[in-house]
Amino acid sequence: MELVCPAGTPASLRAAVEAGADVVYCGFRDETNARNFPGLNFSRAELEAETAFAHSRGTHVYLACNTYPAAENETLWHRAIDDAVMIGVDAIILADIGLLRYARDRHPQTRLHLSVQASASNVEAIRFYHREFAVRRVVLPRVLSLDEIASLNRQIGVETEVFAFGGMCVMAEGRCSLSSYATGESPNMNGVCSPAHHVHYEERDDATVSRLGDFTINVYGASEKVGYPTLCKGRFRAMGKVGYLFEEPTSLDVTSMLPELAAAGVTALKIEGRQRGKAYITQVVGSFRRALDRISAGQVMTDSKLSNMTEGQSDTTGAYRRNWQ
Repeated sequence: MELVCPAGTPASLRAAVEAGADVVYCGFRDETNARNFPGLNFSRAELEAETAFAHSRGTHVYLACNTYPAAENETLWHRAIDDAVMIGVDAIILADIGLLRYARDRHPQTRLHLSVQASASNVEAIRFYHREFAVRRVVLPRVLSLDEIASLNRQIGVETEVFAFGGMCVMAEGRCSLSSYATGESPNMNGVCSPAHHVHYEERDDATVSRLGDFTINVYGASEKVGYPTLCKGRFRAMGKVGYLFEEPTSLDVTSMLPELAAAGVTALKIEGRQRGKAYITQVVGSFRRALDRISAGQVMTDSKLSNMTEGQSDTTGAYRRNWQ
């Protein structure tokens, strides 16, 4: 299976390549990608230079252009697609059907992948994108079980890519829109979830309060590790109880089920974390590279030992085994 790894900066891209990535994915430094944070992403010149470096090492580069342009404001996105093709990236990851049509018509030889932001999770949806836009690969939402993925792969004519490590970010239920209610900005439209300029923390007695805009997201005791405030991972009071209503802070790690994913027909494994640093990239990519190499050599799987890189120091296999809430 192809190992698709995040690169939020040129340094992270090189770290991913050195650690054994088959592919790195990245975005331009604007709202055309869903990780539009200060200090992240690539200028045109940087992407051109780093694409040349990756190609010299046998690594492919995918560009994420996976947000949705507002009405009559497609120019920035069109330019991103045109520039990516000129630079020579190996695939463009898109979600919006208008952008897919533009890319198909303007650059028919370019390989197009369907972003997880499109939430295509059934046979007819995937066939539509393949038929209408010549999409070659679909990144599946994190809400499908292993059996469902295997069933899809038996019925569709495109490659499938699944998330293997990192934040859960289950977006099929519209959680990505929650950020816009609190801040006016969301990953789907602006490329930012819980933008940093809306985040602040307060000390109250022996507790730390995390806030997003005018909303309290969590209250941490003195012995608890303080997390970044995102609405979908907030701790709220409802029906007399306090808890994580949407999702507990934990990270996906499918190392233990890599042979099962391969048997299900999965083409590629995606590591999440373009906003993470070089240490994260080196350790996580290296761990998955070694795991895949062991599988190829017929060796027995071992634990990933990546708990120090997970959110809340806990991990899950998510919906793949249907034992996650």
